[in-house]
Amino acid sequence: MTTTRKITWDAASARRAERQFLAGPARTGTPVAEVVGAVLGAHAQVLSAAEVSVGMRADGVTRADVRAALWDDRSLVKTYGPRGTVHLLAARELPLFSAALTAVPTGRSPFPPGVRLTEEQASQVVAAIGDALDGRFLTLDELSEEVVARTGPWAGDRVMPAFQDLWPRWRQVMHRAGWAGTLCFGPNRGRKATYTRPVPGDLETDPRGALAAFVHRYLYAYGPATPQHFARWLAAPPGWATALFGELASAGRIEEVLFEGTPAWVAAGDTDVPERPARGVRLLPYFDAYVIAGQPRERLFPGAAYERALGGGQAGNHPVLLVDGVVAGVWHQRRRGRRTTVTVEPLVRLTARQERELGEQVERVGEVLEAVPELVVGKVTVGPHA
Repeated sequence: MTTTRKITWDAASARRAERQFLAGPARTGTPVAEVVGAVLGAHAQVLSAAEVSVGMRADGVTRADVRAALWDDRSLVKTYGPRGTVHLLAARELPLFSAALTAVPTGRSPFPPGVRLTEEQASQVVAAIGDALDGRFLTLDELSEEVVARTGPWAGDRVMPAFQDLWPRWRQVMHRAGWAGTLCFGPNRGRKATYTRPVPGDLETDPRGALAAFVHRYLYAYGPATPQHFARWLAAPPGWATALFGELASAGRIEEVLFEGTPAWVAAGDTDVPERPARGVRLLPYFDAYVIAGQPRERLFPGAAYERALGGGQAGNHPVLLVDGVVAGVWHQRRRGRRTTVTVEPLVRLTARQERELGEQVERVGEVLEAVPELVVGKVTVGPHA
């Protein structure tokens, strides 16, 4: 008779923290790409936040090390990842991400019929982006000219509402070019971002195999999890995720457990958890992977944290104070020259030990950002990130 393994929130939280270098940082000399790979990508819409995400997980790593991995040795790549948002990914894993993400159903376009691209037009744009960027670094305006020249005037029609402006129609599928491996970010040219085509690696040719590996990686870092948790992390249709988990369960690739009494999944055979719960104080920046993917939200954001640290139920809009694996406050840093003021608003009473650890975390933030930090404990008056 098979006995379903039971996993508590405390055990799952400790397991996630351990596997994401939050129980203890990666040792000095650990490649930056390995740290990024452990969390399946660092959200990088705000690059400084990605630098803090990585630096807080690795001994001695600063923002300069992250930038060197991104622009010098190219072990990292900045591109569109889960949810169509900008991430830092380990370059060696780009083929896996490309194969898996392009196999996820995109769902219905949120734009009106007169604004949308047909699927044929979308495919033309993705191909045109790859052709235009092959061996080149182009600004957005330069890329737009190239895409329109390779497709047609319809691609350049300024009909796409975005940030109180209208963008060219083709930009609706810019993230899909990132998923397809035909676009990534290049170094800035002055204040303007540039784009290029990633150096091709060994492409994953089996989408189903890539999806299975992708789910395995997700469950290793963030499990136990349900198909609905996975769908939310990817911004994928829940029904599709449920069917995918069903296929993997039938194939013996994933295993059902009881997570706080509710059925959830881990990779087959991966039911071990740490003996002790998560302990310690951590500062995590905007859009850190631990809070974006961590579920269930009401356990990760207990009590007052659910209202204070979530932006309309969305995780990541506030940098968070983590105490013993759960969100227990928010923080913000304001830089002036070589100094940065870190304001922390705890939502629980900290012990003397936790106050010392908070001071150490603030010092570490300063090291990562190559700044001299000052800790202020008080109300954070800055609103959520847009």
